[in-house]
Amino acid sequence: MRKLVGRNAARIRREKGMTQEQLAERSGLSQQYLSGLESGRRNPTIVTLYEIATALGVSHVDLLRP
Repeated sequence: MRKLVGRNAARIRREKGMTQEQLAERSGLSQQYLSGLESGRRNPTIVTLYEIATALGVSHVDLLRP
């Protein structure tokens, strides 16, 4: 599940033309945290998923789709 969320976050971020730094600014999370999340090393909370999805302009469900 961690890898799935990380892959989806990275894909959506790239599709939106955003860098990890830009996503960090918009979400209030650190770039280091986002890097760990996108590589599947972090286990995000529901609140974190919501913050990332909001910053990306997508539904939190989009981060969980296979």
